[in-house]
Parts: sequence; C-alpha cells; structure tokens
Amino acid sequence: MKAIIVEDEIPAREELEYLIQTHSSIEVTNSFEDGLDVFRFLQEQETDAIFLDINIPSLDGMLLAQNISKFAKKPYIIFTTAYKEHAAQAFELEAFDYILKPYDEKRIAAMLRKLENAYEQRNAQSQETASPAQPRAAEASIVSASGRINLLKNDKIIVTDASDIYYACAQEKVTRVFTRHEEYTMPMSISEFHARLPQQDFFRCHRSYTVNLSQIREIVPWFNHTYLLRLRGLDAEIPVSRSKAKEFRQIMRL
Repeated sequence: MKAIIVEDEIPAREELEYLIQTHSSIEVTNSFEDGLDVFRFLQEQETDAIFLDINIPSLDGMLLAQNISKFAKKPYIIFTTAYKEHAAQAFELEAFDYILKPYDEKRIAAMLRKLENAYEQRNAQSQETASPAQPRAAEASIVSASGRINLLKNDKIIVTDASDIYYACAQEKVTRVFTRHEEYTMPMSISEFHARLPQQDFFRCHRSYTVNLSQIREIVPWFNHTYLLRLRGLDAEIPVSRSKAKEFRQIMRL
C-alpha cells in the first residue's frame, strides 16, 4: 500500500512519516507542502492513501479533497489538522478518518491498522468480482475517467468533460485552454496537455495549438496550402501549420 503526505510544517510531516513507518507497512512515496503540487502529481500518478493537512498553500486541503472525491478511483483520505471544526465537512466527503494534532500515537496506530484492513478488503473484493469479460477495478476506472479532465481556474480545480474543450494554445511555459464560455490556464506544455486529451477527438494542428475536431465550424484555405479553423460559437481562428496540413486533409477527407 502506497501513500503520500501533504503537510507544510516539517516537524509534523516528519513525525507523521515516522509513525506510519513504525506502526504499518504503508510506503510513503512522496511528501508535499503545496496543494497545487499534489494536484499535478495526481494528474500523473495514483496513490492508495493521502494524509492531508487542511491549511496548506495554493489549494487548501478541503478543496483538494472535494475534487479528489470525484475521481473514478478514489484514494483513502485521512485529514490531519489542529482544528475540530472541519470534521463534519470531512466526513461528508467520505474521508476515511480525521486526526487531530498534536498526534496521539495510539490513535494513529489504531487508524493505520484500520486503514490497512480496509485496503486489503477492497483489493480482495476487486479480485473476486473481476472476470475475463469484465475489466478489473483499476482498468475500469481508466475507462470511466477517460472523458473527464481537471482544469485550473483561480486556484480551483474544475472537473470538465473533454468534449467541452474547444481548443488549447501554448503561451510561454503554460497552456491556455478554452471552452465555449471559459478560459483556463494549465501549468504544463501544450504537448503534455494534448497527451491527456482523447486522441481520437483532438488534433495537434500546429506546434502551439490543439483543436477539438467536433467543434470545427468552418475550414478556411490559407497561404502555402495551410488552413484557418473557425469554431462553433467562438471568434477565434485556429491555424493549421504547413507540416500538419496533409494529415489534417486526410482526417477531414478534404
């Protein structure tokens, strides 16, 4: 079983990691101080459990947990905080446990035993229900989550249908993402962002652009056998580069 710790106070983080190592076989693979860093990690990696402080920079722990609760495959969330007042909201989010600081070693040890037992039971149930005609839980979660993507706006994580994205464009070290009514900024290259999209629906039409093929309204021939794309309900014009023009014609049967 693997876990991450999200805690911006070094002594508390080190104490919690020590208690986990002492009283369980859980492997702590990463530690984070910032909510956005956790979000970026979870875009690329899976973990079985998250020990999550509430008062952390960028994205507070409660907002982060709200978005994690929408994941197809949800990690166990154990809140670690000095404040009692968030407990009701934590359990509305189906948190596994809510641990108050300063840590009580016996309380931590009991929680870790309960956590490992829950993890073993969930794995056993997944193996029992899996069959050749039915994907195992991990595979099914990938399929069910394939049409959703997390976008960032004003330090909030917005879970969005990929089909709602019209296009994205590179701007220095970030990628700007456009839906019909909203704009988002993703802290990654256009190549990284494009790789997360359903490849059958999106076309990398230019080194700085990716476009949703289903949202194209008009194809305008341009110089040097290139094109400009106009999209439904938007004023933007998306270029198709010369190096991508042949592939684009094949896809669109031009």
